[in-house]
This record gives sequence, structure tokens and C-alpha cells, in this order.
Amino acid sequence: MAKPFIITGLDIGTSKIKVLLVSQSKDGKLELVSKEEENSEGVRRGVIIDPERVSNILKILFSRISEKVGQKINSVYLNLGGSHLFSTPSHGLVSVSRADQKISEEDIQRVLEACQAINLFSNKEIFDVIPREFIIDGERGIKEPLSLQGVRLEAEVLALGGFSPYLKNAKEAVLLSDLEILDMVPGPLAAARAVLTAKQKELGVALLDIGAGTTGLAVFEEGDLLHLAVLPVGSTNITNDIAIGLKIDAEIAERIKIEYGASILKGKNVRQKIDIGEETPLIFSQKFLIKIIKDRILEIFEEVNKELKKIGKEKKLPGGIVLTGGGAKLAKITELAREKFHLPSRIGKPREISGLEDDPILATVCGLVFWGVDFEEKTFESKGGIGSKIKKIFKIFIP
Repeated sequence: MAKPFIITGLDIGTSKIKVLLVSQSKDGKLELVSKEEENSEGVRRGVIIDPERVSNILKILFSRISEKVGQKINSVYLNLGGSHLFSTPSHGLVSVSRADQKISEEDIQRVLEACQAINLFSNKEIFDVIPREFIIDGERGIKEPLSLQGVRLEAEVLALGGFSPYLKNAKEAVLLSDLEILDMVPGPLAAARAVLTAKQKELGVALLDIGAGTTGLAVFEEGDLLHLAVLPVGSTNITNDIAIGLKIDAEIAERIKIEYGASILKGKNVRQKIDIGEETPLIFSQKFLIKIIKDRILEIFEEVNKELKKIGKEKKLPGGIVLTGGGAKLAKITELAREKFHLPSRIGKPREISGLEDDPILATVCGLVFWGVDFEEKTFESKGGIGSKIKKIFKIFIP
């Protein structure tokens, strides 16, 4: 009996390394094969700073997974994290090469490559371009240029880039683990793929992925990605603030955040008393705890608002704010988001995978699997256009 085809997502985060294996049936339904995780080492604020330490964890993790599922896992879809990631609009122009003036796949690739001609510091690089529209002889708004006729082909894209040494570290950590990288996807884009609907992307929506060390932002409108950014602050900062405010260890602070934390105080101020393994129990005010949490969340939201102002979308996203990631599990956070952004707000949970819980903390790793499903499906479609898989600029395979 043939072994099922498995798609694997690998999310290397600040606090956890998550692996998700999913199989797809003939009718397109996705089913959980395995979900595993380990504590991260060698990762700081979403960036791999010690590839060898990460690689050692991956070897142990994937050895365990292969034994569990009964087959070796050779390839993964990997997330990219860290505030070094950036996005910038870009434009490219080429002349159509064929004598009959029909636009070919080669023309599309050339114009997308022309969009990479951006002046950057030598230690930064563009690793992907996301097409927004193609322009043929001045006619804008074209999504499928293949086989159309024209003399001049232009493209408007959002170019995605990062700090070259950090991108190299991400590749090295995985390749040292004897794994093939099928694609590398910025964390916010992966999370968006898992929790946003086509309608939200059409209306205009901002995805906030609040992780342990970073908060990812992806903004969409008319179905296109408008902006991507990663902020160097996350839910671990909240834990650290609690530890300092209550003068306790970080581990106890994390426990208090999970059990008693909220973003807005509702009802009476309650004094909590908990055992922390010392002679004297810890007593703290619920009001004081929530003030600590709220102040840090508002700081994160303020930084997000600055990013929205850059692209002229502050208070102008009908699809609202969708919160996901571990930090989105804080009680009342959607209420605080509505107050701050003056927009509808909800929690985004990944679905569509049978046997897997609907948990916002799994948004990125689920999105990586969905990204892989899309890739596999589109390899069987006819080539050309934004709707099919355009050959990526940044492809990584084992040498």
C-alpha cells in the first residue's frame, strides 16, 4: 500500500519550533498526520542566530516524527521571521519579445526580475515579489497577461526583502538537518493564508500575528498584499513586564499571564492569592496586572498604527483587524483592538484540517501547510498569470 503524500510546515519561532504534517485526500480534504513541537534555542525575536543549535533540535524532532509516521520527512515549507523583513513597492518594464507580440511566460519572468532592481545596502536582498497588477501598453489592472498582445509589459509589485545574513542562517539551519526547503514564507503571510477569507482581503484587512518575540503585520486590499512588516515586540515582552512589576520569576509571570491576564478590566478589582513555591504566597491586584498587560498591548497597537499610517490605511480597513498567534489568546484583546483601531476586530483561527484544534497559536504553521497545498495544486494547472505559481526568485534546495 502506497504511503500517503505528506505536506510539512516548519515554524521556527522565538519560543517554540512547531512542525505540522498534513495529508490531502483525493477530494481535497486535509487531515492531520502529526503535530510536534520543541522549545526553541538559538532563536531571538524570530531570527535564527545560531543555526547549529537549531539544526540539532530539528534533527531530533524530525527523527522522532519519522519514526512516529513511519516514513522519512525530506522537505518542508519554512517560515521567515524577524523585524529585519521589509516590503517596498516596485515597478518593472520590458519589451515583449515575440514577433507576434503575444506575451509569453518568459516575458512575465523578465518583468518580475526587473522589479528586483532596487537600490539596497549590500547586506540586504529581495527574496520575492508579489505581483499586484500588470500593465500592457498603458492598460492597467491586468491580472492574467499570458498570451495577451502588446509591445510593452510592465508590472507593479510588492517586493519582499530581508537582512542577508539572517536569511542565510534560516537556510543553513534547515539544510544542515538534511531537509529540503520547498519554499520560505514570511510568517505574517503564512498566518494570513490560514485565517483570512477572500472577502476580507477584498474589502481591506490587517492581520496581526502576535508571537512570543515579534508581531507580524500583513495588510490586504482588493485581494492584493499592500504591506508587510514585523515588529520586534511580542507576548514575551508582556511576560517580562509582569515579572518586573510583580517582582517574580518569568516562569511564574507566564503562568499568571495565562491564568489571570486580560487586556481590559471588567467588573470589580479582585486581589488574587497564588502559591509560588515560597513560604509567602503572592498577592496581587487584578487591576494592577491588567494595567501592565494593557500598557504593553497598546504599545504594540500604536506601532501597528504607525505602519497603517505609512500606507494611508489607518481607520480605513472595512475588513477590520484580525488577531492571531499566541498573544491573541489574551482575554478581551479584541475589545481593546476595537477601541484603539476604531475598526471591527476578531480572533483568527485556522480551520479546514481534520483532527486539528482551532487554535490561533497554530496560524503560521497551518498557513505553511496551506501554502504547500496551493503550490502542489498549481503545479498541475496551466502556466501563466498571477493565479498560477510564478517561479519564485528565492528557491532553496539542498546542493
